[in-house]
Amino acid sequence: MLKGLDPRLNAEVLFALRAMGHGDALVIADTNFPSDQVARATVLGKLLRMDNLTAAEAVEAVLSVLPLDTFVEDFAGRMEIVGEPATVPPVQAEVQAAIDRAEGRPRPMVGIERFAFYDQARAAYAVIQTGERRFYGCFILRKGVIPPDA
Repeated sequence: MLKGLDPRLNAEVLFALRAMGHGDALVIADTNFPSDQVARATVLGKLLRMDNLTAAEAVEAVLSVLPLDTFVEDFAGRMEIVGEPATVPPVQAEVQAAIDRAEGRPRPMVGIERFAFYDQARAAYAVIQTGERRFYGCFILRKGVIPPDA
């Protein structure tokens, strides 16, 4: 246990978050996502796990230390439901609320078509698989920067 860090963040996840650079993408996936296979294609090359958490809990923990990119529109993306791209299921609404809390204002995620999501996930820095069992609990977060002191 360390002071000032969310205890839901394990050492492997903290290592990856620290190693990522500005603009690098992080996938947070549900239990049905082919996480291990996709993770092998990422920069990190191995799967990270936060098995005991929902997608929203994992996003909340990650965003306690990870700044989101403010320079791009796709700072956060959600996997669209096949045939219903505008539908936002409860799992995605919960993650959107976690993003809004972390950012201190509404910052809507972009929708990403399912197969485009897989392609973007393979190009990500890392994949974290959660214990989320609801469908479409898959997200991509883009790391931002921490500005210098004034």
